[in-house]
Amino acid sequence: MFRFPSVLLSRRLHRRELSSSTTSHPPSLPLSHPIYLIWGSNTGVGKTLVSAGIAAAFLLSSPTPSQFHYLKPLQTGFPSDSDSRFVFNKLRQLSLIRNPHIPLSASHRVINLSPAVTASNPLAGEEGVGPPPELLCKTLYAWEEAVSPHLAAEREGLVVKDSVVLETLGECLEDVAECGAGKERSEVLCVVETAGGVASPGPSGSLQCDLYRPFRIPAVLVGDGRLGGISGTISAYESLKLRGYDVVAVVFEDHGLLNEGPLMSYMRNKVPVLVLPPIPKDPLNDLMEWFESSHYIFSNLKEIMLSAYFERIKKLHDMPREARDIIWWPFTQHKLVPDGGVTVIDSRCGENFSIFKVQKTEVIAPQFDACASWWTQGPDAIMQTELAREMGYAAARFGHVMFPENVHEPALNCAELLLQGVGKGWASRTYFSDNGSTAIEIALKMAFRKFSVDHGLIVHCHEDTTNERSTELMVLALQRSYHGDTLGAMEAQAPSSYTGFLQQPWYTGRGLFLDPPSVFMHNSTWNVSIPEGYHLESLKGKSITFASPDEIFHKGRDKSELATVYSSYISKVLSGFRGSNNVGALIMEPVIQGAGGMHMVDPLFQRVLVNECRSRKIPVIFDEVFTGFWRLGVETAVELIHCVPDIACFGKLLTGGIIPLAVTLATNAVFDSFIGDSKLKALLHGHSYSAHAMGCAAAVKSIQWFKDPCSNPNITSEGRLLREV
Repeated sequence: MFRFPSVLLSRRLHRRELSSSTTSHPPSLPLSHPIYLIWGSNTGVGKTLVSAGIAAAFLLSSPTPSQFHYLKPLQTGFPSDSDSRFVFNKLRQLSLIRNPHIPLSASHRVINLSPAVTASNPLAGEEGVGPPPELLCKTLYAWEEAVSPHLAAEREGLVVKDSVVLETLGECLEDVAECGAGKERSEVLCVVETAGGVASPGPSGSLQCDLYRPFRIPAVLVGDGRLGGISGTISAYESLKLRGYDVVAVVFEDHGLLNEGPLMSYMRNKVPVLVLPPIPKDPLNDLMEWFESSHYIFSNLKEIMLSAYFERIKKLHDMPREARDIIWWPFTQHKLVPDGGVTVIDSRCGENFSIFKVQKTEVIAPQFDACASWWTQGPDAIMQTELAREMGYAAARFGHVMFPENVHEPALNCAELLLQGVGKGWASRTYFSDNGSTAIEIALKMAFRKFSVDHGLIVHCHEDTTNERSTELMVLALQRSYHGDTLGAMEAQAPSSYTGFLQQPWYTGRGLFLDPPSVFMHNSTWNVSIPEGYHLESLKGKSITFASPDEIFHKGRDKSELATVYSSYISKVLSGFRGSNNVGALIMEPVIQGAGGMHMVDPLFQRVLVNECRSRKIPVIFDEVFTGFWRLGVETAVELIHCVPDIACFGKLLTGGIIPLAVTLATNAVFDSFIGDSKLKALLHGHSYSAHAMGCAAAVKSIQWFKDPCSNPNITSEGRLLREV
């Protein structure tokens, strides 16, 4: 069943159900004032003490009126254990010690309580002291049982989707910006304290490092100064970095084990490591002396946080100007780029960019990536992390290794999956390259060699040491085709704006370019539009329409009158072409011409064209750089047009959009045309980074992920089709 229209536009393959997936459109992150996530390398390492210490350093040492926001999105063990109330109470106590005549105005609020909490503590929600508060503490979701949020949520009936947690947090962060309106940047500070460790589950079961990733809020990591704490702290740090978080500082309690030394060495002094004095173990100790003795450390941490914030803001503002001064963008007339026309992309999460915008205030806002970054993207945010992990493993294991006469596991696994998948039933060899255009040039070399061998154009290859050419080979291709921007690939496509003298002075257009029939939908009816030049006498008075795309792709159309019309047209054009005997390859984009304008070519025409070339021993190349890997609802367009090529090219979505890699698949017959006693007969083409391990590892993960119903709920149980979206 054909799945083109909705799949191409709704190209994302979401990993999880809504109840456990991050939202497609997360709220914006305000940048009017600094906001930080407080992470812990584990539970019980002192995150809340650090939050309170930062608050004290910010509020109680400032000569100007300041405002501190403490947000606790997830709290279990409530109300006996309430981190937001702890910060609220400790700051009031510290305020009375440091400024006894000027009490701290503060508020504490709990927004969402589980039924268990409400039943036993009906007044657990709000408290406040004084005029408009300087300290605002909020708990967003609270459960009574002191267990992981995913267990508490399930047991107490307050199950919260990731998207709802993000939406609630986003609203609170907007409140921070509104409360701080009119204040200087440095007069408002907000911390968002997570629950447990970096990889502790949220209420839906998603890891918190994944849950909060759409915001990508800069981080302070509370490490572990105990025995084993070095390992735990580094693991937490790596988990955050793997997901694209910026960690501005690591802070932990001193247990006398000098953990700071190895941590500073590991981080190469690029991330500050701060050590707090030992925390009193007596539960009756009010910690006031400890906070006083830690004041210098927390003041230092506060300055690090503010400095990192101002550095980030400056960079975001400077990037457009700096980019315009030194970058040469592809497909861009720089003179026409207006002021303010450069988009600053802070990060990516799933199908959204996070872009820097200056409106009434500065924000990092989600923006839907409507063209999938030139059709390279497909996986969701979770898969993005998994691909990063696979690439990190491959980089750490292999770095890069040269490929001729060598093999490594990622390349071998990738080749096997390709031949069992997009090349199943026809391909037997995988040739790795770096991008789609290069894959096309390799395919042309392969096809021309196969044609030359089949037609007796190669006699003594071991004597071929000159540049003399007895035959000038051409391609057979389609109007509006596009196969890449390198010189050889452009020679294989019809004249266009890309091939004119301004862009490609060497272009000659070495081919015969047919004008193909196209398919379009109008008023819920599928129509075939046939260009001039086709002899349609037998079809006069007959409309060429179809009720569904399934009819268009049906193999039974091969016996139709239209198939005869197509065959006659192709045969006539080839016979009338003065260089028809030198047409050494057919190259075409199956089903969809992408860059040529998203034209859908009649699959019957393409199938008839392939058959005509077969009868003339002209090798067939499918350019599936754009259409391959589920863009059309199937893994390869071969499944739609019901015929196979001799050679096919794949790229773009091959690696899930994480790193460049391309492949050219070929039949044994094509491969055999390069076999001989002389190296001159080999395919003398290659790249320094051929079959690089990171790309191959990403491709393996991506190919497996797309096919697996457990990871890709949009695929049918048979693993052959995507469901309509």
